[in-house]
Amino acid sequence: MAEQRDNIYAHPVPEPTAFRFDDRVAQVFPDMIRRSVPGYSTIIAMTGLLAGRFATPGSRLYDLGCSLGASTLAMRQNVQHGDCRIVGVDNSAAMLERCRGVIDTDSHDVPVDLVCSNLQDVPVTDASVVVLNFTLQFIAREERDAVIQHIYHGLRPGGIMVLSEKVTFEDPHLDALNIDLHHDFKRANGYSDLEIAQKRDALDGFLRRETLQQHRKRCHDAGFGSCDVWFQCFNFASLIALK
Repeated sequence: MAEQRDNIYAHPVPEPTAFRFDDRVAQVFPDMIRRSVPGYSTIIAMTGLLAGRFATPGSRLYDLGCSLGASTLAMRQNVQHGDCRIVGVDNSAAMLERCRGVIDTDSHDVPVDLVCSNLQDVPVTDASVVVLNFTLQFIAREERDAVIQHIYHGLRPGGIMVLSEKVTFEDPHLDALNIDLHHDFKRANGYSDLEIAQKRDALDGFLRRETLQQHRKRCHDAGFGSCDVWFQCFNFASLIALK
């Protein structure tokens, strides 16, 4: 499946519309996320290594908000136990349709189940690894505590949750600086000021950032014994929480 270049916001739109993970986004998603999220390829690759370390025999691994299956593939290619099973969940039918095509071309044999659903409605059970790579930020804030608690209860002792998010900073000067640096990153990857502005308007109110302190507190309140950042670049960070 040939990768297409993201030019969704390359031309002026008369009225901004809310961002949606529809077929148009699914077609360009690999290019979009690589050019928009600093450190994305590192986060995906290390998600695979973490899965290889923490997956336990007979357990399930969950990719919640799996989009086109990058984290699912990274886990599948690193899990050493043939009796594990990976569950990929996404509420976008367009993303999952393309994800199935990606999974079908992979030669590894860990079974993968793809579920089209809101992740809040999917049971997490007997899990050794749960991944939310840039997923929680699209869930209503009032539902996030319950999501993390549900994941904690569904993990085996010794299991991990990987949580990657676009974050905000309590210090307004640092927040403004990191937003500017992110925009510089996008410009360096070929996005115009028009594209940056229109994408920002489309995500306004849809992607809701929180501070790292809020994420840590939510994980500790859910019961995780340890939780902290393992990777950060500008206002994008990934945390590991250990049960």
